Amino acid sequence: MTNRTLAPLTEKITEETPVPRRGTPWRRLRKSPSAMLGLAIVLLFMGAGLLAEWIAPYDPLRPDFGRAREGPSSDSLLGRDELGRDILSRIIYGARISLWIGFIAVAIGVALGVPLGAISGYYGRLDIFVQRLVDIMLAFPGLLLAIVLISILGVGLSNVMIAIGVASIPTYARLVRSSVLSLREMDYVSAAKALGMGDGRIIFRHILPNCLAPIIVQSTLQIATAILFAAGLGFLGLGAKPPMPEWGVMLSTGRDYLRDWPHISTFPGLAIMLSVLGFNLLGDGLRDIFDPRLRGKL
Repeated sequence: MTNRTLAPLTEKITEETPVPRRGTPWRRLRKSPSAMLGLAIVLLFMGAGLLAEWIAPYDPLRPDFGRAREGPSSDSLLGRDELGRDILSRIIYGARISLWIGFIAVAIGVALGVPLGAISGYYGRLDIFVQRLVDIMLAFPGLLLAIVLISILGVGLSNVMIAIGVASIPTYARLVRSSVLSLREMDYVSAAKALGMGDGRIIFRHILPNCLAPIIVQSTLQIATAILFAAGLGFLGLGAKPPMPEWGVMLSTGRDYLRDWPHISTFPGLAIMLSVLGFNLLGDGLRDIFDPRLRGKL
């Protein structure tokens, strides 16, 4: 193949081909009411977690037995739990814990699942072995796999993050593999090989950057799943431990008072529902932006 033949292909590597778009991603996102609602919810919980020390009205760990199981009032907007602790303050601090678990777990899943999927999709000889490993992990429901890992690693927040992150690896591995299988046949990849680029450089410089859109969308949705898993593990006593203000733990300790004092469990449950809803709505909006089949509708 002559240099004259390679010229058009190398230009695709060094130059960005202009693609017609209907406004910037932010402008397209603003046109989706559901995505903006999701973004507002996510920012609300993130702000609450970051500013918990300044906006929480009470110490989330300090009991007040004289006000135990007190209902919502002007002094305590969401009421008090079984030990007299302010539920609103505990939910605000719990936002920090739940979001931290979600972000760290997703980071672990991305760090391990993306390279595994890229290797599986790029090297056909390794694909069969990697995918059988992924199939074994997918044979377990995500929460069950996390419980198995917790039983091996031990109970604790750090182990919860690791368990949830490892449980998300198959999702990223399958997602990236499917993208790499199509991208490795593109002309710019063939041109990079013809120029003598190594496989690692091709994968991380030319293939994976084109997989960012589905990874970002999946990560947004995966944070919601991680929050649910963390709450489920906390409810089962396998995650955070009392008196830590984690939403799953709050649900677990309040279930004994559900009949007479439902507010103790209702408000933490609403916090879980709203946070998961926010990330799901935001993820759906990002999917609509990055999906070329839906881009023209925004």
